[in-house]
Amino acid sequence: EEIIQGIAKAISIPVQLGGGIRTVEKIQRFLDDYGVHRVILGTAAVEDPKLIEKAAERYGNRIVVGIDAKQGNAAIKGWVQKTNIPAADLALKMKAIGIDTIIYTDIAKDGMMSGPNLNETEDMILKTGMNIIASGGISRLEDLQNIRKIGAAGAIVGKALYTGAIQLSEALKV
Repeated sequence: EEIIQGIAKAISIPVQLGGGIRTVEKIQRFLDDYGVHRVILGTAAVEDPKLIEKAAERYGNRIVVGIDAKQGNAAIKGWVQKTNIPAADLALKMKAIGIDTIIYTDIAKDGMMSGPNLNETEDMILKTGMNIIASGGISRLEDLQNIRKIGAAGAIVGKALYTGAIQLSEALKV
């Protein structure tokens, strides 16, 4: 937590944080005390929707839900446990309790540099009407253009930046 606090205080861009956040107290520390801009909750969407509801009531759009999916169904606990819950159904449940933004990651694509799952991402956008941020498999500028065409609210680019396949300045233009 000290490292996260240091990062949030040291830079002028908004910090978004996710991973292992499962209590209101942690959410409060990150958002109120440490200067984190947004918190991503994932496993809690399946296991503790009341936590998401409480957080959304208090922090509004500073709470984002991450839905990691494989073959259209949500996976939790760092992708280890697959559920039988369709990703779009989970997103709609989150929408009903006040969430407006979902980070949708196709875990079969993440880190593979093989292009995003545009069909599943577009399906999420059309079925939910929510702000869907695409994640997983983005490896070239054309992927970002295609994500924009399907109406995604944004994209997360990871490995492609680390490897130099995409330059941040070029991605920001798209």
